[in-house]
Amino acid sequence: MATSFPDLLKNGGAVLLDGAMGTELYAKGVFVHRAFEEANLAQPALVREVHEEYVAAGADILETNTFAANRFRLSAHGLAGKVKELNVRGAEIAREAAKGRALVAGSMGPLGVRIEPFGPTGRDEAREVFAEQARSLAEGGVDLFVLETFSHLPEIEEAVRAVRGVSSLPVIAQLSVVTGGCTREGVAAGEAAARLVAAGADVVGVNCSEALAALEALEAMREAVEVPLAGQPNAGQPRSVEGRNLYLASPEYLVAWAKRAVRAGVRFLGGCCGTTPDHIRALRSMLGATSPAPPPVRHATTRRSAGAARPTGPATKSLLARSLASGDFVRGVELPAPAGWVASSVIDAARRLADAGVSFVSLPETRGGLPPLVLAQLSSRVQGIESLVHYSCRLRRLPRMQSDLLGACAMGISNLLVVTGAPSHAGADAESDLDVDSIGAVNLAARLNHGEDMAGNPIGEPTRFHIGVRLDATAPDRAREISRMRWKVEAGAEFAVTAPVFDPDALASALREGPRLPVIATIWPLRTAREAEFFEQQMADVPVPKALVHRMVEAEGRGEEEAEGLAIARELVAAVKPLVQGILVAAPDGDVARALEVV
Repeated sequence: MATSFPDLLKNGGAVLLDGAMGTELYAKGVFVHRAFEEANLAQPALVREVHEEYVAAGADILETNTFAANRFRLSAHGLAGKVKELNVRGAEIAREAAKGRALVAGSMGPLGVRIEPFGPTGRDEAREVFAEQARSLAEGGVDLFVLETFSHLPEIEEAVRAVRGVSSLPVIAQLSVVTGGCTREGVAAGEAAARLVAAGADVVGVNCSEALAALEALEAMREAVEVPLAGQPNAGQPRSVEGRNLYLASPEYLVAWAKRAVRAGVRFLGGCCGTTPDHIRALRSMLGATSPAPPPVRHATTRRSAGAARPTGPATKSLLARSLASGDFVRGVELPAPAGWVASSVIDAARRLADAGVSFVSLPETRGGLPPLVLAQLSSRVQGIESLVHYSCRLRRLPRMQSDLLGACAMGISNLLVVTGAPSHAGADAESDLDVDSIGAVNLAARLNHGEDMAGNPIGEPTRFHIGVRLDATAPDRAREISRMRWKVEAGAEFAVTAPVFDPDALASALREGPRLPVIATIWPLRTAREAEFFEQQMADVPVPKALVHRMVEAEGRGEEEAEGLAIARELVAAVKPLVQGILVAAPDGDVARALEVV
């Protein structure tokens, strides 16, 4: 048994990592809703038992039960204050089980949050959180680090840099890949490997991936870098059996994969989800008769980007973009989606608005209704008016967003209003159905406008999106709203559309504090006193001043609510017109006539 990581490398043979920790703890009764890492304190004997089974199976390296033991992931279980304790104890348990027969690797996984440019967490903050975990693992006595199951390349780069900043121990950095051998965000495996080596990784590789995709990625990595490679695929695809996700690939299947991997030059072998001590035992038997391939000859990396393309200027994006860039005052009407699939009402409304001189229709998303992209395509038949398509980030993963946006451009849609969107159901956690918020989505649209996809790969001709964002002038946390608006502009936002404005003074204040860009103010013609009270009491982001509510209540008594609502809307238009570059009048229930009375 080698006593150090350099000894393992000098031996020249393949090195055997262990298998899945979560799979084994789950099989032993630790439920998935708990943090598996909590078992380091609550059930250390159970964790030690898993490690000992892998040692007995022949593993050269044990990975600590600390995969998700970072501050962000632990906070969901109320354990954010136990980062050091859980990691130190995790390392100690693994060393107790190893008893000098195996090295101990500190396992570190993703943070569970998006980092910039597609998420709100800064790279410096990510490095700090990774460094906190790495210091604790080093204090616990690990021999090396294994960074694993990362799908976002910038995040694992920051993890490698963080470890390098606090420790000189060896680092194995492993990505998850999809069919084709690229990361889930489209970065080619060879390029990813080269970037990880540049960040400071000693070994690069693939884990938590389907076996064939992992092998394809490892073969590409071998062509791109000279450092050793590591492969830990899943034991097949998970299948639901009586409510449990089970991995049914046999040890023989993993052995067949490992033989190909060793022939491809992979030095470090093991398994991820579904891999058990039986799988590792089978790999141990196989490795005695197999030698790794000779060192690879390094070729050029596989990065395909030829540099960002020059984006299209406002004058050629859309009429709305041209008008705002020229300083013209624009007028639009927001139309709701029809109840069913027949969109003739929207097309008729768009035709009527075009005849009245309205320059654009705004098409919001509604749950279960026709998508704005479809409505925009249908209403494009109407001459003289454009569509502003709302695009919500809820219930959409980043790759799907990219597909949606590419499809929108192919359909000729240019004007986008990118919004984070409300949670998908009442009482939902604000982050539970959100992969990327509006800032990340604006970053994505801006990248496409520069001819690059989310991974930096060229897409050919750049998209031509005119990117708008939401501004809530009366948001309860004004400072946060203004900060987010600045980030949106930095990400690529070109104009803003406000939430309904009932307080022109609040809008003026927000515009003075925020970044300078064209702003379109939304005007909502109140119809009833009850509606005014709803905005006042229930819509924290869009409060109606008490004076306006009082006016609507008095009008209710006179039977003149609709007329009073129109009068208030016209007054609001007059008040905001000097502050903004356009108005957008809502047409609740598709009442175009009422909206036109305001426009």
